[in-house]
Amino acid sequence: METWSVVLALVAVVLSVYYYLKRNYDYFEKRGVPYKRPLPLFGDAWKALLKIDTFVQTITDLYNFNRDAKYIGMFEFTKPILMVRDVDLAKEIMVKHFDHFRDHRSFQEGDEGSVFSRNLFALRGDRWKEVRNVLTPVFTSSKMKAMFKLMSECAGRYGETLSNLTEKERVLELKEIFARYTSDTIATCAFGITLDTMADPTNKFYVHGREFMNFGMFTILKVLVLQNMPWVARILRMRIVKPELENFFKQVIANTLKTRQETGIYRPDLIQTLMEANEKLGPDKQLTVDDMTANATLFFAGGLENTSNLMSFAAYEVAVNKGVQENLQKEIDEVLGRCNGNVTYDAINDMKYLDGVVHETLRLYPTALMTDRVCTKRFELPPALPGGKPLVLEEGAVLQIPIYAIQRDPRYYDDPNTFNIERYGGDFRKVQNSETFLTFGQGPRLCIANRFAMLVTKVLLFHLFAKCTLKSCSKTVVPMKFKKAFALFPENGFWFEVVPREEDLKKVINED
Repeated sequence: METWSVVLALVAVVLSVYYYLKRNYDYFEKRGVPYKRPLPLFGDAWKALLKIDTFVQTITDLYNFNRDAKYIGMFEFTKPILMVRDVDLAKEIMVKHFDHFRDHRSFQEGDEGSVFSRNLFALRGDRWKEVRNVLTPVFTSSKMKAMFKLMSECAGRYGETLSNLTEKERVLELKEIFARYTSDTIATCAFGITLDTMADPTNKFYVHGREFMNFGMFTILKVLVLQNMPWVARILRMRIVKPELENFFKQVIANTLKTRQETGIYRPDLIQTLMEANEKLGPDKQLTVDDMTANATLFFAGGLENTSNLMSFAAYEVAVNKGVQENLQKEIDEVLGRCNGNVTYDAINDMKYLDGVVHETLRLYPTALMTDRVCTKRFELPPALPGGKPLVLEEGAVLQIPIYAIQRDPRYYDDPNTFNIERYGGDFRKVQNSETFLTFGQGPRLCIANRFAMLVTKVLLFHLFAKCTLKSCSKTVVPMKFKKAFALFPENGFWFEVVPREEDLKKVINED
């Protein structure tokens, strides 16, 4: 009897777990929404989680599952999520009906007290709006112009350093170089801190910033648990960022605030803007040191990773497309000739070919592969398929918009996987307002730092290709192959030979 009791108890536990894992898997079937049957527990991302395929391929396969549908159902573990495929519907959600879809998914339930629960991306409702209004002045044209000189000086040093490498030093992995430049630039433009990470690659500011945004597989799993099983996160006291990292940046912010308040030092940077805005806010709405740390750290660490990725992918495409590199260098030389060797903010912004390089890079390799919205008020979506029934979303429903898949959809872009600047006809300003270009999002939740990311990238590319030519080497992989990971990164990195342009020009003349 005891043996049978144990067996029956085990069977009951197994059946209970099985039921728990599958309890939501008929969610879309009941509502007439097309969906692909998920793997229990792992959901639809099981191939990426088990490293059978890349995350972008997993999402693209889902996106192409039913090409007639405006949206399809997917599962993140056991949580039902809508993937919005129709670009017009996506725009309505992010812009026209923003009052129904104001928020991103948050880490607050499982990661209370962390900087992840206080930064602009995670904030919700009225508090998001208040902090957004505080941060917006940081990225105005006048502030960008004031930061340009600092960016250009930093990029100029990097261009000069790379052009003076010895022959033995010239084969480099560029992502690391670009991450150092981005670190130095954001440190001075946001925090008023001068760094030279090329000379001192182990400085704490840079090292902690890289660690802060080191989203490996274990960190991704923690994020998924925080979003889908917050009760587990609370039991395990799960946090995304180590407390010592938070404390380091909090101390940096606190010291900077104290110094400026005591000495009256003024700098046109993020910290200064936060200080000035705080003076105008009421006592109940002022940003605390924790609030400032959360947003300044997200700007630094997020910008460090995303912007250096953008530079790396742009440099890769310029380098492997010989005609592109030649055309870009021709435009750079023309600008330097007009500016007597000293490029200006207006000159950089007027460079159409450089603008095309950056926009086409952002289309092919968006900084965010997907974006999300949470339904904050009951809303009725149109039918997923012709002849179907509308879908009523309740508060808390989650929608995903697959940016990468949309921007590589042949319905919107001819030969979508090919780097082709000519596809825009030279009118790149309209690209950012297109329904099919979603790299920075749309509507009020549009990435607040997109102008900064574009400018700091253009400045680096300008100085790099003014001084150097990139050439493929034995470690350069063409065509690019992505790692089987959640981040968009090539299997072998970004390896190139960096050749001074003066030397490269002499070789061309001798060959002729």
